[in-house]
Amino acid sequence: MESSQNIRRYLTNFDSARTGNVLTDVLVVGSGVAGLTAAAEAAQYCDVVLVAKSSFADTTTYRAQGGVAAVSRADDSLEQHVKDTLTVGCGLNHPKAVDIACARGPDQIRDLIDRGLLFDRTGTALDLGLEGGHQIPRVYHAGGDATGKALSEFLSDKTSQLDSVRIFQDCYLIDLLTVEGVCVGAITHHETYGHQLIWAKRTILATGGYGTLFRESTNPPGTTGDGVAAAYRAGARLCDLEMLQFHPTTLYVAGSTRALISEAVRGEGAFLVDGNGHRFMQQYHSDGELAPRDVVSRAIVDRLRESGATCVYLDVRHLGLDRFSKRFPNITERCTEFGIDVGEDLIPVRPAAHFSIGGVVTDLEARTSVAGLYSCGEGSCTGLHGANRLASNSLLEGLVYGKIAGKNAGMESASDSLRPRSARVRNTNPPSPKTILDLADVAQSLRSLMWRNVGILRHGDRLTETVEIIDFWSRFVLDKTFDEPAGWEVQNMLILARLVALSALKRTESRGVHFRTDCPDTSSSQECHYAFTWQDNRAIEETLNLDMRPTT
Repeated sequence: MESSQNIRRYLTNFDSARTGNVLTDVLVVGSGVAGLTAAAEAAQYCDVVLVAKSSFADTTTYRAQGGVAAVSRADDSLEQHVKDTLTVGCGLNHPKAVDIACARGPDQIRDLIDRGLLFDRTGTALDLGLEGGHQIPRVYHAGGDATGKALSEFLSDKTSQLDSVRIFQDCYLIDLLTVEGVCVGAITHHETYGHQLIWAKRTILATGGYGTLFRESTNPPGTTGDGVAAAYRAGARLCDLEMLQFHPTTLYVAGSTRALISEAVRGEGAFLVDGNGHRFMQQYHSDGELAPRDVVSRAIVDRLRESGATCVYLDVRHLGLDRFSKRFPNITERCTEFGIDVGEDLIPVRPAAHFSIGGVVTDLEARTSVAGLYSCGEGSCTGLHGANRLASNSLLEGLVYGKIAGKNAGMESASDSLRPRSARVRNTNPPSPKTILDLADVAQSLRSLMWRNVGILRHGDRLTETVEIIDFWSRFVLDKTFDEPAGWEVQNMLILARLVALSALKRTESRGVHFRTDCPDTSSSQECHYAFTWQDNRAIEETLNLDMRPTT
């Protein structure tokens, strides 16, 4: 389906001769685990500027509960971790990307421990959790169910102390700056200083995913895919955008935001039950509650459809209040806020959008298809996760590939004697003659549309309809030039939502997190990746092999 979106190269008007300019060697955009790791690594070689959209606490890293998956036990092996990752990935993993992440994970964990991060222990022994898809407990956790918070605070504290790193918080990425096809930094907007051009020899995108395209989401409100959309406008290849993982268990309280109930809860022995108290997961998968997330999510949706209920329940009563509250203090506190006594009551849950598997395509060295631009973390696409992410491989990905991106960008910048290019660059978008729509209404309607038509269950006719509706909104939104993040966010959301729907329409099979009710079977002919690149004012579609290289 040919794109009818009029996508402008830059969302804003600017002139480098009249705008504040900042020079650095490496620019890192994003303040989660991948961005902080990349910045600290690059800082060993050169000067770094790290741009954070808001605070360190407003990241998906900070909200992560489960932990970091890595091999350590004598009865575990790298081969088993690789096998579990490939099994859950349903045939779409890049094997070498999986090998790298699993092999380097143990060293990353040891480094964190040596530097002072306190993972949970019983006595002197490290506690290792079991989560869905893992055959052996290998998930390191901290603070019970606050691993992301502990990791974020630890890394942000360490990175903030580095003399060669400057951190700009409350700084919004508007677009990546390119000169003759080479990324030379970014155009940003700071709450205090307004528009700035940050010139860099190398730029690393670590901006996270696009989970808030969906009405039901575990992601922070700012997870609107800004970095992925900016990379697309700059000419970078995007891939696997249809692969959006839905977490099966988020706390369901009508009128409240969705709070994650970690998969580790089921790993500790919690049961999933329906409104009649009946355990149902064994009907759908032999691993029961510890089946892969896509299986559990669809099982819950099927149960809700049959019963007409709005939620199912986690039963943790048999675990005992004392044991549960010590292992999951934050989940216990969150439930208590809504009057749920986990020692006596069932916990109402339902699925929500959680993790963006697709993103900016990179090679195994974190390089994108745009010269000078790297990408790592959730907003990137290495092929590590395939068609479904293994639980707790996300923080692992950020640590491993964040370090790879930071090292490569830092070393290249240090060996490049030239300062970042500072040729005059400017952009002026023509004014729009069309009606102005209510941005908040468009954003909310878009999220509802995506949840309804591009959610856990999809159908070709509904996907086509979704593209047509997005095209209508786009005609009245993408032609505008806004001067604040609220407008840029909606523009990014419309661009990405269309690509997600198109990718889902193109994959006429069901595989991993992508399920088409009109194409319920898996097709061996589609053991490949679908990619998009914006060039010459149109979307170029490609098919990539498992090594993420073009095949057509």
